[in-house]
Amino acid sequence: MKVGLSYGDVCMVPKYNNVTSRTIPSFETQATKSTVMQIPIFAANMDTVIGPKLAEVLVNLGSYPVFHRFYKMEKINELIELVKKYAQQCYMSWGVTELGVLFDMIQQFGLNPRGIFIDIAHGHSMMAQEVIGRIKERFPQFEVVAGNVCTPEAVMDLAHWGADAVKVGIGPGSVCTTRNVTAFGSPQFTAVQECAAVGKRLKIQIIADGGIKGSREIILALAAGANTVMIGRLFAETVEGENNGSYRGQASQSFQNDHFGSVKVGTVPEGTFTNIKKNVHAEVMTKDLLAGLASGMTYCGAKTITELQEKAEFMQVTGNYW
Repeated sequence: MKVGLSYGDVCMVPKYNNVTSRTIPSFETQATKSTVMQIPIFAANMDTVIGPKLAEVLVNLGSYPVFHRFYKMEKINELIELVKKYAQQCYMSWGVTELGVLFDMIQQFGLNPRGIFIDIAHGHSMMAQEVIGRIKERFPQFEVVAGNVCTPEAVMDLAHWGADAVKVGIGPGSVCTTRNVTAFGSPQFTAVQECAAVGKRLKIQIIADGGIKGSREIILALAAGANTVMIGRLFAETVEGENNGSYRGQASQSFQNDHFGSVKVGTVPEGTFTNIKKNVHAEVMTKDLLAGLASGMTYCGAKTITELQEKAEFMQVTGNYW
């Protein structure tokens, strides 16, 4: 039986450090086939995370906002204005149904985002394959980021189908209950490491989505081969987070009740709801995470994320490590 490791099961082995200052490491990263970001961090495309205030902070810090797809009709103009404002500095999200609505919106309002994140729980699917093809056929200038997946085979297929980057992570998020409900998933460190090895060979970028509690997990994800990480809860807890004191999974009963009136017949929620406090500004929080990343890079003697990946040595630890 195969063994998988989560972030908490692993530490990194220090290396000779030739980096004279923690201000030296560069956070620049190849986020997709054609997009370079100044920091390796995306905020999650969730309705209690990303909004106008957080988007502004992310762009100023060198990230790209990924707007969620669950704007209600009375707020759809906000989404349109945001995408118009940021255009090539932002992404839109969409599911696998009603793709024509997205196409009509893009054409009617002349929207020109950098690309589309396909928002689907199980991204290694016939539906994802079809959606990638349809977007690439209709809007070949758009990048397509696909997911979520957790296996090397899925990364290979998504790359073959035309994805420009792949989101890796099934079940590691703090408000995701997929693993408890379905028994499916893969511990996130192992998922990232295995998927990134295939991504490197196929020249397709990996976004490690979920399980990020602080700079420690960011360092591990990047060192394991991810090009970027996607963070939900930490951004939800910022002053600029788009919520009213709560954070929830997109498959939670709270979310489905709010957007659809009830949980769909024949389905069960695969997410949960939690109350949170907004206790820090997004810029401060992000800079703290990056400072932790810089410190970690010096312990590996790495001036770039690529060098971090090349020099990384991991060790499995027991509960006594802490």
